[in-house]
Amino acid sequence: MHISEGVLNAPVLITGIALTAAGVAVGIKKMDTESMPKIAVLTAAFFVASLIHIPVGFASVHLVLNGLVGILFGWAAFPAILVALALQAMLFQFGGITTLGINTFNMAFPAVMCFFLFRRMIIGEGRTKAAIAGFLCGVSAIALSAVLVALSLTFTDRAFFVPAMAILAAHVPVMIIEGIVTAFCIDFLKKMKSELVEV
Repeated sequence: MHISEGVLNAPVLITGIALTAAGVAVGIKKMDTESMPKIAVLTAAFFVASLIHIPVGFASVHLVLNGLVGILFGWAAFPAILVALALQAMLFQFGGITTLGINTFNMAFPAVMCFFLFRRMIIGEGRTKAAIAGFLCGVSAIALSAVLVALSLTFTDRAFFVPAMAILAAHVPVMIIEGIVTAFCIDFLKKMKSELVEV
């Protein structure tokens, strides 16, 4: 779901930069030094998962794990995802520097929304309940990210409407896979490292 350089118009790019800057500022303010190693590890997982691209027509799809990042770290998802996307843009030319703001917002905002929507279901007793919340979180994060990417393209030019709808359709299987992976991760953490989930 990386939008490449030269696709979006200036108002969309500037809006993305402004929204991401605000999100990163809140995320950094809410981070503490004890959580930084955990955030770094999950940022690395996000970075690696996003590198495996599967071509689908004119686009490509990949695991994102933004729902998992969001549900574990809340607002800290903004700086975590920004770092991962910046490294991908500089090292592998996925996305770009000018689109870094909008690409970060499209991934991080759904992550934060998942934190507020599903966090309470994960905290407390019941691994089954937590796994269901993890599945819903994974599906919702990808669905909302795909919608934001489609809106970014459509707000740039109405001619992008059909490709934007194709991107949404291409990510339906990814939503299911992401939901399963996130559910598995949450269940595993609840079982083996519950303090990561409960804090």
